[in-house]
Amino acid sequence: MRYPPGDLAIWIFILAELVVFAAFFAAYAFTRMNNVELFNEFQQQLDQRAALINTLALITSSYFVVRAVSAIREDNRRHCVVWLLAALAMGALFLIVKMGEYQHHFIVEGVSLSTNTFYMFYISLTFFHFMHVIMGMVILAAVVVMAAKGKYSAAEHTGVETGASYWHMVDLLWLIIFPLVYVMR
Repeated sequence: MRYPPGDLAIWIFILAELVVFAAFFAAYAFTRMNNVELFNEFQQQLDQRAALINTLALITSSYFVVRAVSAIREDNRRHCVVWLLAALAMGALFLIVKMGEYQHHFIVEGVSLSTNTFYMFYISLTFFHFMHVIMGMVILAAVVVMAAKGKYSAAEHTGVETGASYWHMVDLLWLIIFPLVYVMR
C-alpha cells in the first residue's frame, strides 16, 4: 500500500483547499467574536435538523467510499462500483437537502450575501463547500465509470484512492462547518 494513498497531486490540491478553508474558518471565528449577538440570533434561523441529516449523509458516504477502496484492494470491482454508487447517492441527498435550505433562505426569507455578516459567511462557506461536494461527486462518478470498465484492480487502484481522498476532505470540511456554523453559540 502506498502512502499517502492515491496520487500525490491530489494531496497537494487537498492541502491547498484546506488552507483556503482554514482562512475562511479563521475569518468566520474572528468576525463572530466581534458580533456574538448577531451570529447567535441568526444561527437560530438555520435548520439544524437539515444540517444533521447532511452530516449523517456525508459520514455515511465516507464509510461507503472506504468500503469501495477495500473492495478494489480485494480485486472486487463490482462491489467497488456498488459502494461508490451508494456514496454518490448520499452526496446527492446532501445536495438535495442543502438546496432545500437555500430555497428557504433565498426565496422564502429573501436572504442574500448583503443581508448581514452572519448570512454572508453562512452563504459563502456553505456554498463553497456545496461546490466541493459537486466536484467530489464528479470525481467519484469518473472513478465509477473507470471501475465499471475494469480499469482498476487490486494491483492498480490509485484512481480509486485518489477519488476517495478528495471525498474524505469534503466530508472533513463539513464536519468543521456543521458545528462552527450551525451549533456553536
